[in-house]
Amino acid sequence: MNQTRHIYPFTAIVGQERMKLALILNIINPSLGGVLIRGEKGTAKSTAVRSLANLLPERSQVLGCVFSCDPNIPELACESCLEAMSSDEGAQIISSKMRVIDLPVSATEDRVVGTLDIEQAIKKGEKKFEPGILAQANRNILYVDEINLLDDHVVDILLDSAAMGINFIEREGISYTHPAQFTLVGTMNPEEGDLRPQLIDRFGLVVDVQGESDTALRTEVIKRRLEFEKSPDEFVSSYAQDELALSEKIVNAAKLLPEVEYDARMLEAAAEISVEFGVDGHRADITMLKTAMAIAAYSERKQAVVGDLHQAAGYVLPHRMRKRPFEDSVISMEYLENRVSGILNQ
Repeated sequence: MNQTRHIYPFTAIVGQERMKLALILNIINPSLGGVLIRGEKGTAKSTAVRSLANLLPERSQVLGCVFSCDPNIPELACESCLEAMSSDEGAQIISSKMRVIDLPVSATEDRVVGTLDIEQAIKKGEKKFEPGILAQANRNILYVDEINLLDDHVVDILLDSAAMGINFIEREGISYTHPAQFTLVGTMNPEEGDLRPQLIDRFGLVVDVQGESDTALRTEVIKRRLEFEKSPDEFVSSYAQDELALSEKIVNAAKLLPEVEYDARMLEAAAEISVEFGVDGHRADITMLKTAMAIAAYSERKQAVVGDLHQAAGYVLPHRMRKRPFEDSVISMEYLENRVSGILNQ
């Protein structure tokens, strides 16, 4: 039996619309810097990540490449794939699904970035690289559950690679670089400890989730889950059309994104919002505008508007706003939206 049939459909997840959109936006534009999902256990965080990857269509990649290099974008390919592409035989191409690569909280730096065989390099002058988790993550989703329990140095490495799209390893003066373009998704329960503010700021988007409080929605959650467990094939089939429609919408949005434009007012508004909320640096301004453009593409528009920026602010600002001592770490979305509305309507 095909195990992928047993992954819970993304479109069958009840509620959690903000979390689902944040994940989708990072698929449309992986350079947003990933998404951190904060919330209690049992709020479909892991389910959403795995079902989104399963939802997406197959893509082309070079056979046997640990980096899953795209044969259609040679400038982002590894050295081995470039050699194969330029050979008379050419590279062998296969189709495969995007995967979810899990990073355990016990992972060491070498396990994440990979290792270089220094002895081989010194004796034979050859670079022998043992791939790490970042190699597997290229063109995939890198999922870190309980990221707040991961070593801060390893989190820094992940965020650097997510921002640059490459993994750079240097040992004893010997270096190696490979593509590492992935969608980073971290999940955590704030009750088990928080990430340092400097690390949280590096995530492009942050979403706070909690269990549904509406009785009807909670009832629907139970109903769908029991139906899925009773007859997974039948349940998945019943959402096939919805899954296909959403998959096509995401793929089309990613294709449309390079054509999305913005005007001077959008730039000014992003800067005004960040100044108003006392945000340090310029990362928030840039991410807010990029998120607004992804929202426009997902809405099938080539022009980002102020309304997109308003929506983007709800993902980009909550974890970057300055807080007073003893203030709650979760900013009221109503408070944030009201202040952003006031700025945009000036």
